[in-house]
Amino acid sequence: MTSAVVFAYHTVGVACISVLLRHGIDIKLVVTHHDNPAETIWFDSVAKLAVANSIPVAMPDDPNTPEFIAQVAALKSDFLFSFYYRMMLKPELLATVARGAYNMHGSLLPKYRGRVPINWAIINGEIETGATLHEMVEKPDAGRIVDQQSVPIHPDDNALDVFRKVTIAAEATLHRALPALIDGSIQMRSQDLAKGSYFGGRRPEDGVIDWRDSASNIHNLIRAVAPPYPGATTMVLGQALTVTRSKLVPPHFQHQNPGMLNVSTERVIALCGDGRMLRIVEAEVDGQPCNEVMLAARLGVGIYPLGAEINGKA
Repeated sequence: MTSAVVFAYHTVGVACISVLLRHGIDIKLVVTHHDNPAETIWFDSVAKLAVANSIPVAMPDDPNTPEFIAQVAALKSDFLFSFYYRMMLKPELLATVARGAYNMHGSLLPKYRGRVPINWAIINGEIETGATLHEMVEKPDAGRIVDQQSVPIHPDDNALDVFRKVTIAAEATLHRALPALIDGSIQMRSQDLAKGSYFGGRRPEDGVIDWRDSASNIHNLIRAVAPPYPGATTMVLGQALTVTRSKLVPPHFQHQNPGMLNVSTERVIALCGDGRMLRIVEAEVDGQPCNEVMLAARLGVGIYPLGAEINGKA
């Protein structure tokens, strides 16, 4: 029976481990993370899946210590898989298995190597992304590609919408690739890293909206970091506003007053830096969810300055 050690976390980890089990892979160990109490845990638990299937679980603070590498090597597994595991695995760890180490990445490599690729793809206005199964090497997300599958990004999709599509693509990609990996007939292709870029992680403060930017760019930021991610934030009337859903106003409506919020009885319209407008369809004010009509009632009819970037307020 083909065996594997699996490093995994998150819903993609659960989905891909489930694919391995359906293919009869003997998973000798699942390595995952302790949930961070400071993080909103909205995703599925790899640890719970492993326990439910009587698979041993390890949660090392550092998987790259000589002691843990020796523990993995002693299992004498055929494959090592990494599915949304959050730490880099050193070459010494990758070399503990007989038939190679493979990672599932949430983009169409070589594009969007690195951290939070789905969020970055939406921020940059991409119309598609996907999942890529690739060989693991020392450099992150740089190994040969085994297989990949694309998914569309629609104009109003948020990050969770796209994440769900990418999860399905990851399952399909792994299911398709496993038979050839197991029988040794897989044909991999090298990446041309010059055709892609590496992106780092994001922090909540990276979601502060600069209303001098274009309406399209602001719309992309809002949907890229919408809940369950930390959200796109601004200030209005001294209140913290997290914009959770927006809609572009048709381009024939223009203005010359960026950084202002125009509130009527039923509409909340942000005036952006390129002369275009953005409807604030859903938002949270001091943590309270509001639809557009509720937000209009809370703010009151008027025209108000938006954000520290424009009006100089802290």
